[in-house]
Amino acid sequence: MSTREDTIEFLVDQLSGLPGIRARKMFGEYCLYYDEKPVAFICDDELFVKPTDEGRAYIGEPEEAPAYPGSKMYYRVSGDRWEDRDWLSGLIDTTAAALPKPKPKKPKVSKPAK
Repeated sequence: MSTREDTIEFLVDQLSGLPGIRARKMFGEYCLYYDEKPVAFICDDELFVKPTDEGRAYIGEPEEAPAYPGSKMYYRVSGDRWEDRDWLSGLIDTTAAALPKPKPKKPKVSKPAK
């Protein structure tokens, strides 16, 4: 099963108070970015937030589960928590603040013509 487009639209709408929130399709599922940091995955219509100490403190006792087979453990956020826009935005903001800035991508080196 894959994630439905309306799930992505709902989550992005719920998080629209955060500037620069976006979702990008990856490997048939989605990655959620905030401030250009990957903060969560949406897989099979479920939200999996990257684990941080700050996120754990914010949630309390998070449910941990792999986002996809073979992945590390993430904090699974149940659909009923998605309805609370302020709580969800706070979790994503807290998680992003705890994550390092992404490393700049190296420019592509063009191969010399033969």
